[in-house]
Order: sequence, then structure tokens, then C-alpha cells
Amino acid sequence: MSSREPIGVIGTGYVGLVTAVGFAELGSDVVCVDIDAGKVERLQRGEIPIYEPGLAELVEKNRERLTFTTDLSVALDRARLLFVAVGTPPTYSGDADLSAVHAVVNAMPASDRHALVMKSTVPVGTGEAIKRVFEEQGKSGFRYVSCPEFLKEGSAIDDFLDPDRVVIGDEGGWAGDAVTELYRPVLTPELGGSKRGELVRTDIKSAEMVKLASNAFLATKISFINEIANVCEETGADVVEVAKGMGLDDRIGSKFLKAGIGFGGSCFPKDVNALKQLAGNSGYHFQLLNAVIEVNELQKRRVIGKLQKNLGSLVGKRIALLGLAFKPETDDMREASSLVLSARLIADGAEVVGYDPIAAEEAGKLLKGVELAGSASEALAGADAVVLVTEWPEFKELDLAAVASSMRGNVFIDGRNLLDGDAARSAGLVYEGIGRGYAPQADVPAGSSL
Repeated sequence: MSSREPIGVIGTGYVGLVTAVGFAELGSDVVCVDIDAGKVERLQRGEIPIYEPGLAELVEKNRERLTFTTDLSVALDRARLLFVAVGTPPTYSGDADLSAVHAVVNAMPASDRHALVMKSTVPVGTGEAIKRVFEEQGKSGFRYVSCPEFLKEGSAIDDFLDPDRVVIGDEGGWAGDAVTELYRPVLTPELGGSKRGELVRTDIKSAEMVKLASNAFLATKISFINEIANVCEETGADVVEVAKGMGLDDRIGSKFLKAGIGFGGSCFPKDVNALKQLAGNSGYHFQLLNAVIEVNELQKRRVIGKLQKNLGSLVGKRIALLGLAFKPETDDMREASSLVLSARLIADGAEVVGYDPIAAEEAGKLLKGVELAGSASEALAGADAVVLVTEWPEFKELDLAAVASSMRGNVFIDGRNLLDGDAARSAGLVYEGIGRGYAPQADVPAGSSL
């Protein structure tokens, strides 16, 4: 039996499963609860419903410490800390849908030995509202802790086991102390651990705001460099060189300074909108975030414009999309750029074929009217143009001469600035990146004036 605190995790989606496996790896027994009986059965058989590097291996390694069940009472009997990791998707108004969170709260019994630990991303004030509900339901002894997650898809296991910070919001007392002890091994040596995690022990509202503010700032940084990229295209500067020069300033840093076709995924779009909505509901107009959202949408439209500039009408043109997931090393299609691009291309009369090394199954559920190829070469064959949407490593190794010879056309839009533009042009492609200055046509030597 483990000497560490056993825990319960409610919700076995992306955050819940990584959290459960992470704590199991640190030595805790973990009871994972989900209302989806089919998912629970698959997890009991060792089938992992999401793709995340290293996750399946850690589930197998820690099978004796992991229990998967639909019965909440099992978690209540075995653990006093119940980590909540249910979905909080945006509603039509832009607010977070907290129905799953409220369902968990309502399912809790009266108790003075249990605590809810909120991992789900929730608006500021949610903790206060939940404590009020507990009071109204005669559950005032139930404790509440805010402990937002900062997991990046594609590196979530490392992010959990070697975090840069652990944020714990509470009102003092045993629950916050117990959560702190759970995370102790991943904190800095000064804090009793062996990793680099700094501890931020704060109030509940501030902890809730840290999550939203962090993601909104990173999204702002992406939209900023995309705006710079658009100006670079007008002036002839190269955004890759500009970003390199900017990133060497330690006040700015190089992370999230890669120009592209915009951000997507389960966090940035949702959290930016949620913070904007939270501010509006509080009486404050968050003008900057409006611009961040608008720039992100415009980036995708600019890709369509690049195709139209080179091909003219898109009616009947075959366009290949390389990469469909919102980022590499995940099969997550939430808010993926490929969804918007494919829909707009089809609306313009184009034939769209897509390829992704991991996300094809998930993509097939969402991409209507898109032909899914089994390989990059299959997607490229006979295409009039290609758009590199997701920067999977295998695309960096493309044989550009073979690409040019297999295509019907020769237009290559590098939406992530992954490839060497000069090499692509030498191979006979009309190459355009994002913010790479004036893109010469294939028959004009690089560096020549147009």
C-alpha cells in the first residue's frame, strides 16, 4: 500500500487522465471516476481514449495503483481529496458551461473530511459560488481548493512531473496543505522536492485568475507575432529573423513567437473568450482580447487569400492540407485551423484532401466533405496546392523535389514556416511562408526583385 495520500479524480478526459497517471507515478493510489461507462470499460482494459506521448506506457506501468469506475462512492470511501477534471466548454454567450461542475458538486455528500480540488478551468468566482452551494445544501464541512492545470498537449506528462509552477488557492486549513504535500516531490529542493516547480499558495480567486490570465497572455503573444508577420509581408522583412532578435531579450523570451495561421486547441480560444466574457460580465471592456481573437481569425483568411493570389478561382482546385490536429503530438481537433480552412475551401468550390499522422480518426468525425489520405505523399499526389497546417516533424523531412513532381500544380503555403523556402523554390515550388517577406515565384530566383 502506498504511503502517499490516495486521491480521487472525477473525469477521465485529457486533464483527468494525465493528472491521475501523474499522481500514480508519484506513488498515490488513484480512483478515476467517469459517468461514461463505455470509456471506463475501455480504460479498465488498458485502452487509452486520447493520444498523448508516454501516457499509455505510464497507465500500463501504474495499473495496480489506478482504479477506473463509474461509482463515485468508491472514490469517496478511499480518498478525501477529489480532483475535479470535467469539461467546461464555452456556451453560445462565451461563458463557461459549468453544468458538469455543478453535477459533481450536487453529487457530493455532506462531509467534513473531504475536499473538492478544482482542476477544470472555471471563471473567477466559481469557488466562491460552490462554497455557497455547499452551505445551502448543508455541506459546509466540505472543503474547496483551486489547483489549475498547466498541461501542454504533446508534453503533458513532463509538464505534470516537472512543472514550472504549482498554483494552489485555498482559505488555509488541511485541504490546501494536503494538496501541497501531494505536489511536494515536483517542487524545488528549497520547497522539499527534487524538481523545478515553484509553489504559488494564494487565495481561491487569484488561483482561478492565474489560469485564465496565463493562457490569454500566451494567445496575445501569438497574435502579436502574427500581426508582425503580416507587416513583414508588406515590408519585405522576415518574421523568423525578427522573432529571433526579439526573443533574445529576456524580458520577451522566444516562446510563443512563431508566426503561423493562428492558435487553436481546447484552451486558448476558450480561455481567451472566457476571460473577455468574465470582464464584460464584471463591467469591464477588455479591448485587447477582442483584437487577439480577431487577429487569430484573420490569419486563416490570409491563407485563403494566398491560395487565391496564386491560383485565381479555387473552383475545382485540389488543395492538400498537411496536418489536421491543432498542434503536433496530439490527436486533438478542438478549434483546429484545419476545420476552418477546409470549410472555407469547400465553400469556395475547392476539393480538399487532408492527412495527419495521428488525428485522422478524430478528424474524420469533424471534417465534412474532406478526403482523408493515408500518407503525405497520397495527399500531395495531383494537388494544385498544399497548405502545411500542423508542424508534424515528418513534414520537415519531405522530399521537396518529389513533392513538386507529384503535384498537378506547384503552390506550397507553409502555414508554420517549417520548411526552407529557398530549398522549396529550388525544387520548383511556388513557396510562401507566413511573414517571410516578399515570396518570389518559382521561376524567379530567390532574392530577385519582382
